[in-house]
Amino acid sequence: MSQIKKINHVAIVVRDIEESLKFWEFALGLELHHVEDVPSQASKVAFIPIGDSEIELVQPTTEDSGIAAYLEKRGEGMHHLCIEVDDIEAKIKELKDAGVRLINETAQVLPGRKMAFIHPKSASGVLVELYEITAEE
Repeated sequence: MSQIKKINHVAIVVRDIEESLKFWEFALGLELHHVEDVPSQASKVAFIPIGDSEIELVQPTTEDSGIAAYLEKRGEGMHHLCIEVDDIEAKIKELKDAGVRLINETAQVLPGRKMAFIHPKSASGVLVELYEITAEE
């Protein structure tokens, strides 16, 4: 049985990372670790560590991406909650066997990580990302 390790991050969709950082850095006093372009998701992401977890500010980089559509439809705010697991394939199988609706029935493999999303209809309206840290290749 797969183990849940921690909340890895909370992702927040924003129109403008620099503008949003005024709150997170200056009002709350949190420290920006770095900003990264993520072409595969047509987004730019700011990483703000909090203890063993992070806040991720996600800004779309194209007008026709999924993140841009989400922002247009729902506005700025929480996009998803990311839960880190020790074995994503086992967790996906457990969830499928339990009848949980998944967006990804197989994990997406990216450098240093694997990820899959659970449909919000199975999680009280919250988009949940499963995340497994893997060795860098």
